[in-house]
Amino acid sequence: MKVETIEKHRTLKEQLDDVKLYIDGQFVDAESKETFENIDPFTNETLNTVAKGDKADIDRAVEAAKRAFRIWRKEKQKDRLHYMYKIGDFIEKRIDEIAEMESLDTGLPIKQTKKQVARAAQNFRFYADMVKSHLYGEAYQVDEDFMNYTVRKPIGVAGLITPWNAPFMLETWKIAPALATGNTVVLKPGEWSPLTANLLAEIIDESGLPNGVFNVVHGYGETAGASLVRHPDVQLISFTGETTTGSEIMKNGANTLKRFSMELGGKSPIIVFEDADLDRALDAAVWGVFSFNGERCTANSRLYVHENIAERFIQKLKKRVENIVVGDPLDDRTEVGPLISKAHLERVKNYIQLAKEEGCDIFSGSVPDQRFVAPTLLLNAKNPMRVVQEEIFGPVMAVLTFRTDEEVVEMANDVKYGLAAYIWTNDMKRGHKIAQRMEAGMVWINSQNVRDLRIPFGGSKYSGIGREGGHYAFDFYTETQVVHVAIGEHPIPSFGKNE
Repeated sequence: MKVETIEKHRTLKEQLDDVKLYIDGQFVDAESKETFENIDPFTNETLNTVAKGDKADIDRAVEAAKRAFRIWRKEKQKDRLHYMYKIGDFIEKRIDEIAEMESLDTGLPIKQTKKQVARAAQNFRFYADMVKSHLYGEAYQVDEDFMNYTVRKPIGVAGLITPWNAPFMLETWKIAPALATGNTVVLKPGEWSPLTANLLAEIIDESGLPNGVFNVVHGYGETAGASLVRHPDVQLISFTGETTTGSEIMKNGANTLKRFSMELGGKSPIIVFEDADLDRALDAAVWGVFSFNGERCTANSRLYVHENIAERFIQKLKKRVENIVVGDPLDDRTEVGPLISKAHLERVKNYIQLAKEEGCDIFSGSVPDQRFVAPTLLLNAKNPMRVVQEEIFGPVMAVLTFRTDEEVVEMANDVKYGLAAYIWTNDMKRGHKIAQRMEAGMVWINSQNVRDLRIPFGGSKYSGIGREGGHYAFDFYTETQVVHVAIGEHPIPSFGKNE
């Protein structure tokens, strides 16, 4: 490791304060006074300590949010949305600082975190605009007797549980629609990446948002997270994370009849037909699995390439993998950084070892040292293998070949996940036909993972329940109430009259 590289990380570390909880407009210690260490995934040194919230802190935060909801729900829409635009502006002013902290905290390359932070500012503005244009009801007239109409109402306290990968953007993705529709929030961020959640609390505090409307409780999933899920005054839980955890969350929240939005794991296929634009498909395949260190739920971690072009395509793929720049996440040249933690690093390496045992040929790029996982191809993979069926969540792609449309559809769908799929072909009839046969919530044809904020985001099967994004988020964050109004003299049965 270069000396100047270490010094850059240590200089940023010296600027950090310890992270506290943010409850009812105040930065506070955990009730227990306990903390946990936050580790730089690049240097493996302690960055700072984080307040370790648990049930007592969740109780405080929920009580503050519940109390604030009584006022926030009555706030005029224009006043609520004023805060949304203001928060977006404050984020935009601090993009470089936030992106640097995100890279320091997660190991994600700085060029990628800058784009994610810019998206976070857009999330607040987008949902402010969306509330004005799409948060509306419907009216139904029944002859001259009735007028029935619907209104959208905030639900109450929203429990938001976010992951450690791309944390800042994913936090704002949930917070913005929750607040814009009149709910109050208790956020439980991923414990491995607390820095930018703390920055977001600072920004929201600076915006003047009323106390208690937004709260952050750091801590572990089995304590702080579980307490948030079980709390009877939390009406809804939006969770992004691993599938097993999502299942456990739903069980824990069942007794209080919460509504859930679950964005879970993925093992998404990219299918390259022989008539595809191979250079563009190659760009998409490489970016789709190796960007964000491969730690992304929509990663195209299974490549299915038609056997007639397989040899040529795989040779090009190998060259690209060899040239990927792995290193310091704060270096603009870096394309793949260190994984989030030592534990996750070992997990991904164990999958690569498993791939060898299952019969794959392993092809890897180069890394500076053993703190990294090299971008890796699992060649000659077969669909039943665990490394093809299970989510690895790292810079690893299984490579398979196919002969017919029917064969590739069957293989692509033969996993428990169903989040995303990517199809590359210049035959648009085939492209649309294959897309509609994919068991996936989202499909891209001749495109990398480009997101339009207006469209729904979510998966099928073990990849999740529900949809967020665009006006679809309103189905989750609001309650639809129907009001029936009699405008005529409709007949009413008269019980009890004795005439």
